[in-house]
Amino acid sequence: MIKSKFNIVLFEPEIPQNTGNIVRLCACTGSRLFLVGKLGFSISDKYLKRAGLDYWKSVDITQYENLDTLKSDYKNSRFFYLTTKSKNVYTDYSFSDGDFFVFGPETRGIPESILNANPDYSITIPMIKGQRSLNLSNSVAILIYEAIRQNG
Repeated sequence: MIKSKFNIVLFEPEIPQNTGNIVRLCACTGSRLFLVGKLGFSISDKYLKRAGLDYWKSVDITQYENLDTLKSDYKNSRFFYLTTKSKNVYTDYSFSDGDFFVFGPETRGIPESILNANPDYSITIPMIKGQRSLNLSNSVAILIYEAIRQNG
């Protein structure tokens, strides 16, 4: 049984099916979902709803206009930024209940300005050099289950 509570942040997500899959993941892990910035789809998108199936009612989903406001509302929390542009491997970190995991848009990732402002909290999932990055929903699943594993 999962006891931990984590926060998944999708910054300007673009693909409704990925977000729908992440909604389903949140329902199964008890994670909260934050949608931040301009979305590349409508919340009523049929593909989004289909991918999330009937899990929508059981997930705490909050929308924010920008990341600064979210961080201000949770100023005592830690924010980790997932990127292919870091040498900090996610398994080298200890995660705690209440941590936030920020994932960028599928086609461009988290802006470099955010990563440069948070170098110690910019983390990566190792991959073979020269490959494209993992699918967003797969990356979220890898990270959230590592955080849950660490916290039992």
